[in-house]
Amino acid sequence: MLPSPPPPSGAALPTRIALAAPSTTTTTTTSRNLLASALLSAPNAFAGAPGANANQNTLVLYDSTGQWGWLGEAYAVMAGNLVTHGSKYTMHAAVNYVAGELNGYTGLVYVGSTYGEPLPTPMLDDVLATTKPVLWMNDNIWQLSARATDFAGQYGFTPMFFDFSNALTVTYKGVALQRNALTVPSGLLQTVINDPTKAQVLAAATNDVGGTINWATRGGNLTYIGEIPFAYTGPNDRYLAAADLIGKVSNPAMLSRKRALVRIEDVGPDADPAELRAIADYLFSKNVPFSVAVIPFYVDPNGVYNNGVPVSRHLYQARGVVNALHYMQSRGGTLLMHGYTHQYSNIPNPYSAVSGDDFEFFRAHIDASNFVIFDTPVAEDSAMWAQGRITKGQLEFAAAGFLAPTIFVPPHYAASAIDYQVFKASFASRYDRGLYASGWCPNGACGTGTPDYTRIYGQFFPYLVRDIYGSTVVPEELGNVELVAFNNNPPRFPADILYSANCNTVIQDGVQSFFFHPYLDISYLKQIVQGLQAMGYTFVPANTVKQG
Repeated sequence: MLPSPPPPSGAALPTRIALAAPSTTTTTTTSRNLLASALLSAPNAFAGAPGANANQNTLVLYDSTGQWGWLGEAYAVMAGNLVTHGSKYTMHAAVNYVAGELNGYTGLVYVGSTYGEPLPTPMLDDVLATTKPVLWMNDNIWQLSARATDFAGQYGFTPMFFDFSNALTVTYKGVALQRNALTVPSGLLQTVINDPTKAQVLAAATNDVGGTINWATRGGNLTYIGEIPFAYTGPNDRYLAAADLIGKVSNPAMLSRKRALVRIEDVGPDADPAELRAIADYLFSKNVPFSVAVIPFYVDPNGVYNNGVPVSRHLYQARGVVNALHYMQSRGGTLLMHGYTHQYSNIPNPYSAVSGDDFEFFRAHIDASNFVIFDTPVAEDSAMWAQGRITKGQLEFAAAGFLAPTIFVPPHYAASAIDYQVFKASFASRYDRGLYASGWCPNGACGTGTPDYTRIYGQFFPYLVRDIYGSTVVPEELGNVELVAFNNNPPRFPADILYSANCNTVIQDGVQSFFFHPYLDISYLKQIVQGLQAMGYTFVPANTVKQG
């Protein structure tokens, strides 16, 4: 059966970030050389994250034709990032599949984002013949069913038609996950179970009139998701179900650990030592290791918070803060580098130009509707410029009597492809959510090799991954406490973070991770820590998560 085409899934941008303005950044010779080096050294086979199953190797295929081909690439990058938690992988366009290719892999993830993509017959035949786990998302499942001798007899279910009802909840493992209303126009491709001894509904969507639609169906070795689960995601989203299902393909023997992380955020020379010590004492009393994201050089170039008088302060000049950081280390704290100044120049970017407020490695502005819009890398962006800021930050730590941190937290989780390569070379891991640009994939695995900053997208991770930049990424997906609304984001209290944590319980081997600003009342921190511990999660140091 060939269903009528819905509006393109590409219309749903796979990101929490609006489309950016065209880039005017000049790429320096150093930047070009670093990108070329990355392209030459990284084929379309990608390594798994630390702790991934060395015996597993997943093939990721995606749609690449038509107007929305660039979105197929973006979705494939997101899928590949998640795959690395369980295995290494190879990624390329589905149209380039060759007969017998699947024999060299332990599983397949196909992201069908283009209606009517011309899938190679050998790909369809190999999927139908294999007993290896296959995860198929969204479009073109009808091509597979049409090619089969008896699809329903083989898998126990039949793909049917697109359902466009207002299905805003997806229940998976008994947990109700959210589905953004903006995804509704793209529809959900419905399935029917023909043989319940062979097939089962893994997740069901519920619409606003009480009807249910099969969201994820499994028959034999084939798991089918009726939409692209990477569009319009949020902290409580059905994306979490997809992340778990991807893990079942990349490593069917996935461990079931329940770990948690807490990061104390934006600790600079202007921090209150008493607040830092109180946090350290509380977390130590609860046997909770923690991380501290340190901004080593505080800058208020326009005196926004000092009556118009510019202020700059090095970490070593803040002896009370230095002593408090040493104390935090003695209580189980691990210091991280959170940028060099966590701001850019003397202009708002987009808030105040003050450390802790603004972006450092990317330009942004606030539009007329009060949304933060990601624009371009900074004008000076190059490998040399980024490395210079990292080196200056490391020297600041040394001057204050600390070893250079091995984990980096990009300010506001935003940087260019070049910057991410510098971070990878300078640190053992990042601790963030990734920002990615269409077109940038190593060695022709997808795209052109040149990042297009007019098409950027973000991704958070519910477990350890190695992303497309090659960096090990320690996850942070629960967010932080915010007492007031800002930039169209609602307030976020401990109850909201624990609600998101409950959604994340659907993840096998998930890591519950949040961050906390020390100037807030410590009671908020206590509620979150105690709530996660009551859910059975054990707090661990961030550097032990990356050991797998």
